[in-house]
Amino acid sequence: MSPHSLTQLHNHLDNDNDVHHSNTLPTAHRTFIERARRSNPNSTMANANFLDKGIEIVQKAIDEDVKQNYVEAYKQYQNALEYFMMALKYEKNDKLKELIRNKLVEYLDRAEKLKEHLAKSQETKGRRAVGANGGESGVGGSGAGGKDDDDGVDPETKKLRAGLSSAILAETPNVKWDDVAGLSTAKEALKEAVILPIKFPQLFTGKRTPWRGILMYGPPGTGKSFLAKAVATEAKSTFFSVSSSDLVSKWMGESERLVKQLFAMAREAKPSIIFIDEVDSLCGTRGEGESEASRRIKTEFLVQMNGVGNDETGVLVLGATNIPWALDLAIKRRFEKRIYIPLPDLEARKRMFELNVGTTPCALTNRDYRGLAEKTEGYTGSDISVLVRDALMQPVRKVLGATHFKKVVAPVKPPSAGLLNGGGGGSGGEDEVPEVAAAPAVDPNATKEYLTPCSPGDPEAQELTWTDVPSEDLLEPPLVMNDFMRAIQQVRPTVTPSDIERHVAFTNEAGVE
Repeated sequence: MSPHSLTQLHNHLDNDNDVHHSNTLPTAHRTFIERARRSNPNSTMANANFLDKGIEIVQKAIDEDVKQNYVEAYKQYQNALEYFMMALKYEKNDKLKELIRNKLVEYLDRAEKLKEHLAKSQETKGRRAVGANGGESGVGGSGAGGKDDDDGVDPETKKLRAGLSSAILAETPNVKWDDVAGLSTAKEALKEAVILPIKFPQLFTGKRTPWRGILMYGPPGTGKSFLAKAVATEAKSTFFSVSSSDLVSKWMGESERLVKQLFAMAREAKPSIIFIDEVDSLCGTRGEGESEASRRIKTEFLVQMNGVGNDETGVLVLGATNIPWALDLAIKRRFEKRIYIPLPDLEARKRMFELNVGTTPCALTNRDYRGLAEKTEGYTGSDISVLVRDALMQPVRKVLGATHFKKVVAPVKPPSAGLLNGGGGGSGGEDEVPEVAAAPAVDPNATKEYLTPCSPGDPEAQELTWTDVPSEDLLEPPLVMNDFMRAIQQVRPTVTPSDIERHVAFTNEAGVE
C-alpha cells in the first residue's frame, strides 16, 4: 500500500490535533508485514494464523483510518489487537515477539487517540441536542441562551456529560399516538401529565402544578417503552432515555455523580423528560444484602427527584417497570402518578394484528382479524408481534417445501427495497447515509406471469423446486387464516394469570392515584 496521510478532521474538531498521526503509519505497517513474514517461517500453525489474521485486520483499520471512517477504524484496531495479543502469547521467536510487542504499542496508542476523538465528537453532538423550541438546547451550558462553551466546568464533569450525551434523543422516534394500539386510558393520562404542561404552561399556575414523576407499570411486552417513544415524539421537548448501563460505573462515587449530572443536564435543557426503562434495576427495595454503591445511587435519585435546593419545574421523570412492588418505598412515593399498562383488550388486539400484517399480501377479512383477536386473549402486544412474524413465515415455508409450481398471471410487483441500493458513492463515513435509487414507476394495470407453489394434483402443476424458480418470477402464496392458526399453536402467551393478579393487586393498593 502506498503511503498516505490523514486529511483534516471535520470542521467542528479542527483544533483537535490528538487524532492526527504522522504519514508514516501505512509505510511502517508495510515494513512490519515484510519483517513478520521473514521472521515467521518456523512459527507454529496456531500462531501463524493469529499473526496473519491480525495483520489482515489492522490493514483494514489503517485503510478506514485514512478514509476518516474513525468509528470503523477504531473497531478494526480493537479486533486486530486481540489477535496480536494471542500471537504474542504463543510466539517462540524472540525477535518476532519484540516486533509484535512494538507494533502492539503503536496500534494501541492509535486506538486510544481515536477513542478520545470519538468521545469528544459525541460530547459535541450532545450539546447540540434539539430542544423544545426546535433550536439547540445547549445541554453543555445554559438552557436558555444555548451557551456552548464549557468555561468553569472541570474536566471530570465534562467527561461525565460526554458519557451521558448518548442518552439524549436528538431525533424523535416518529411514533404517533395512533401507532399505539389500545391503551386509551394510559394515553389520556400521559397527555394530561406530559403533553398539556408543555403545550399550555399557562394552565399550570398557582397550586395547579404538573406531575414531576410518572411510573408506567404492567406485565412485560404490553407497550410501556413504545408509549415512551410516543411521548418523546409528541412532547417536542428534550428527551433523555437512560438505563442502568448509562448510570452504573465500576469507579467508586462515579455512579451517583452521573445521576446528579443527568438531572443537571435535564434542568439546563428544560422542558425535558428523563425516561428510565426498567427503573427497578436502579431503585429496588433497600435491604441488608445490598451493596454500598447501590444504596448511594438510590440516595442520589431520591435527592434529585425531590428537588430539594433545585428548581425542579420543567423536568419530568418517566419510569417503566414490570415489577413495581420491587421498587423502594421512597422511590415509589417520588412517582406521584402511577399508570397501569394492562394486557390489550379485544379491539386493541384486532388493531395489533392489522398493524403487524401491514402491506403483506393477505387474504384475511375484517371478520378474520376479529376472530384472531378473540383467540388470543391473554396475549401481550409483544406476543402478538411474534405470532404475526411466525405467520408471515408460513408462505415462505410453503415455497421451501413445494415440489410443484404453476404459472399464474398477477399484477406486477414493485422491486424490493434491497434491489434498489445504489451500491456505491460516499466514503462510508459514520455520518453518511447510503444512497438509494428511486423505485421505477409501476403501472398499476400491468400484469406479469409468475410461478407460485401448488398441489401436485393441480392440472397446471410443473415439477419444480424453489431452486429452479428465478427470483423475479416467484409469487409467494398470500397469507391465509390457516397460517395464523398454525402460528397460534406455536406461540403461547408469556404472561400467566398469577402475574396479572399481582399487578391488579398492586393497582388496587398503590396504582393510579
